[in-house]
Amino acid sequence: MANKDIDRLVANIEKVIVGKREAVKLLTIGLLTNGHILIEDIPGLGKTMLALTLAKSIGGEFKRVQATPDLLPSDITGGYVYSPKTGEFDFRKGPVFTHILLVDEINRTTPRTQSALLECMQEYKVTVEGATFVLPQPFMTIATQNPIEYQGTYALPEAQIDRFLMKISIGYASMEEEIKIVSGQKIKHPVEDVIPVMTLEEVLKLQEQVKKIQVSPDVLKYIVTIVSSTRKSEVVKHGASPRASIAVMKASCAWALMEGRDYVVPDDVIKLLPCILKHRIILRPKAVIAGMTPELVIDNLLKQTPIS
Repeated sequence: MANKDIDRLVANIEKVIVGKREAVKLLTIGLLTNGHILIEDIPGLGKTMLALTLAKSIGGEFKRVQATPDLLPSDITGGYVYSPKTGEFDFRKGPVFTHILLVDEINRTTPRTQSALLECMQEYKVTVEGATFVLPQPFMTIATQNPIEYQGTYALPEAQIDRFLMKISIGYASMEEEIKIVSGQKIKHPVEDVIPVMTLEEVLKLQEQVKKIQVSPDVLKYIVTIVSSTRKSEVVKHGASPRASIAVMKASCAWALMEGRDYVVPDDVIKLLPCILKHRIILRPKAVIAGMTPELVIDNLLKQTPIS
């Protein structure tokens, strides 16, 4: 039996994001694991609305950053500003001090600014001029990038992209779903009517429940076997790191909780592996030319790895 609280959250988001239950559930896994999500898709498919609806559904604060080449690290983290009244420099918090942070088209800003998010995403804090500021909890970064337009962009470095729990896409709606989307926005956008169905405190409690989900030694071995095999594949230049194994374990625990179980089964792992590993695998140039993709590599590894 599925978890009723999580189901209620997913259903609330689906009032705005029509027909994309899979993407909504994957985003919810990011929330439950205190992880971050990279959404790669073309413009106009609802990436921003997905992030905003999630924030409104949990009663959290939402902030959006539009990545541009002239965006500075301080534009994200904040910085010290001189106050004429006090004659001192006061720290002015940047947009990263929120619960749900949307970084739109993250690959359009420079590596220097991209790296400003590293500490935020990994340690959930900001250090400016020796002073450390803790981010609100829960904190989640949702970044987007356009997969078809690379002019004027900066590819995310491996250290940065590895911080994202999953890389997902939304995809086009079916004709019936698109008719529903268009008709639903004739007067006003459905996101305006979204009300919280969960408190931030309840989100934190669910995150604690995820940590209590049981993972058997056999399932752990299955996870590590597949992840480590990406480093041995002849078509892979750089395979997934142990951080990927941790991400698979945490995400599988969240999926199990979503399904109403207190233990992980191999099917949970199989379900989530592509989204967790595909952005962590760098193929050899010859393999790319031959038409190989990270998704195909993962699919082959799953077929070759027996379930204990």
